[in-house]
Amino acid sequence: MAKQTRLLQRKNKHQRVRKKLKGTPERPRLAVFRSLKYIYAQIIDDNAGKTLIAVSSLKGFSEGSKDSLSVAKEIGKQIGQLAVQKEIKKVVFDRSGYLYHGRVKALADGAREAGLEF
Repeated sequence: MAKQTRLLQRKNKHQRVRKKLKGTPERPRLAVFRSLKYIYAQIIDDNAGKTLIAVSSLKGFSEGSKDSLSVAKEIGKQIGQLAVQKEIKKVVFDRSGYLYHGRVKALADGAREAGLEF
């Protein structure tokens, strides 16, 4: 049996978690994706199959001006503020198989500061 890459291990872990995690209209799912360069966050209603809110570090952040942890925290604050504006208070946090550490943790902390509960 061939050794699995880190990407395959993360995807398998994400599939295992997603079996149990569902976003409802009352409590949608806050999904996180991080690449080497950027970080993305979406609030998703899985029942309707719709993305309610999406924020990323792709635009509006010049590279090298901020460290990645502060950018992730800022993205968390942005998605939290947009969610509170749309009257979403509680979400289910989907870390997509990533460890709850570093940029993922910073994004979660920023979202909590903005008023989201999870």
